[in-house]
Amino acid sequence: MANKQFDVVVIGGGPGGYIAAIRAAQLGFSTACVDEWKNKDGKPAPGGTCTNIGCIPSKALLQSSENYEHAGKHFADHGIAVSGLSIDIEKMIARKDAVVKQNNDGILYLFKKNKVSFFHGRGSFAKGGADGYEIKVSGTSEETLTGKDVIVATGSNPRALPGVNFDETNILSNDGALRIPAVPKKLALIGSGVIGLEMGSVWRRVGAEVTVLEALPTFLGAVDEQIAKEARKAFDKQGLKIELGVQVGEVKNRGDKGVSVAYTDAKGEARKLDVDKVIVSIGRVPNTIGLNPEAVGLKLDERGAIVVDDQCRTNLPNVWAVGDVVRGPMLAHKAEEEGVAVAERIAGQHGHVNFNTIPWVIYTSPEIAWVGRTEQQLKADGVAYKAGTFPFMANGRARALGDTTGMVKVLADAQTDEILGVHIVGPMASELISEAVVAMEFRASSEDIARICHAHPSLSEATKEAALAVDKRTLNF
Repeated sequence: MANKQFDVVVIGGGPGGYIAAIRAAQLGFSTACVDEWKNKDGKPAPGGTCTNIGCIPSKALLQSSENYEHAGKHFADHGIAVSGLSIDIEKMIARKDAVVKQNNDGILYLFKKNKVSFFHGRGSFAKGGADGYEIKVSGTSEETLTGKDVIVATGSNPRALPGVNFDETNILSNDGALRIPAVPKKLALIGSGVIGLEMGSVWRRVGAEVTVLEALPTFLGAVDEQIAKEARKAFDKQGLKIELGVQVGEVKNRGDKGVSVAYTDAKGEARKLDVDKVIVSIGRVPNTIGLNPEAVGLKLDERGAIVVDDQCRTNLPNVWAVGDVVRGPMLAHKAEEEGVAVAERIAGQHGHVNFNTIPWVIYTSPEIAWVGRTEQQLKADGVAYKAGTFPFMANGRARALGDTTGMVKVLADAQTDEILGVHIVGPMASELISEAVVAMEFRASSEDIARICHAHPSLSEATKEAALAVDKRTLNF
C-alpha cells in the first residue's frame, strides 16, 4: 500500500474539518480530508454531527413542525381555514433525510471543486517522523497518508447519563431524537440543553406531552436572565413542562412499555415520571475515539479534549486541533472559524478568531440569540453599563407576522458606550444577531446602531430601538 504524501491532512469532515481542508487547498496546499461518516447506503456523508444528526436535520424538523403548528393554530387568524389536518411523520423524517443528503453531497462537490482529496474511513495517528505524521485510514478506504501538517477536527459525542446507555429507541441522544418513527404520547427531556429544547419543541408541536427535567435551579443559566425569563414564559404558555432543581435517580428502560424516570424535585420530594421516550441532553464530550493520540504523544486534558493554545496548536509541532474536540464553545460556526484560521496560520498568515463575538442561537420558538456578555456577567465583573430593551410587541413587522413575543436588549459600557452584549428572544433572532456581531467586531457604540438607517418595516428596527433605549430615547415605545 503506497504512502500518499500531502501538505495538510485533516482528520474529520465536520464543519471545522471540511472548512479547514477547503481553505488549506485554496491557499495552495495539497490537502486530504479523512471522514468515516456514511449514509444508510454506505456512501460517504461528510459534514459531521452538525450535518448528519445535529444543526441541519434539527432545523429541517423544526421547520416542518412549525408549519404544522401554524396550520393548526395560527392560520385561522389570517382567514385561512384548514380542515382534516394531519401529519405524516414518516414523510417529515424523509424530508429531513433529503435535506441532510443535499448537504453531504454539497460538501463532496466542494472537495472536488477545490481539489481536496477525500478518504472515506476513520483516521488515526500511526507515527511521526521527519517528513510529517503518518495517518492510517481504516474503513471503506484503507490507506496510509503522510501530512506535513495535521489538523484534528474529530468533534464531540453526546454525554450519557451514568449507568444509562443510549439505545436510540427509548433512551435517545440527538441522533435518536431526530428519527423517532411516530409521535410519542409522553416525552421527557433530561437536561434543558439546546439540543433537548429544540427536539422537545419539535415533538411538542406535533402532539407529544413534553416534560423537561433540569438539575440546575435556573432555566437557561448561560442566557441573559431577563431574556431567559421571557423565553420561559413563552414555553410555559406553549405547554412545555419545565421542572428545575431536580435530581434524576434511576432511569428504567422498560422496552415496549417505555421508560420510568425516578427523580427528586426541587422541594426534595420523590417523584416518578413514566414516558414513552427520554431524550438525554446533558452536554457533549470531546471525541478522540480511535484517534490513537498515544502513538505520537498528543496531549489530552482531564476531559479528554486535545490541549491547544490560543492559536489551536497542540503540544506537537505541526499538529493542530479545532472545534468541539478542543476548549471553547461547542458550536459549528466556532469550529469553522478555527478551521479557516489554522489553515491560514499554516500558510504564515494571521488567522482571526474572536471568542468574544461568537454568536449563540437556540432555534426554539421564540428563537433565542445572543453575543457578548450578559447583564449578570457584567454585574459580577463590576462593569458599569447601560441597558436598553425594545419589545417586538411594538414592532410593525412583528405585528404583521403575528409573532410579537420577546424583545431585543442592548448592553453598552456606561462610559464609552461600546456595545458589550446584545440579547434577543423573538422572531428570527438567529438572523438579527448578525448585525450585533458585526457591530461588536468593529467595536461600535450603541449610538452607532441607533443612528444607522434600518429598513421599515423590518424586525431589525427592534435592534435600532433597543440601541436608542440605551440612551432612553426610543421612538416607538
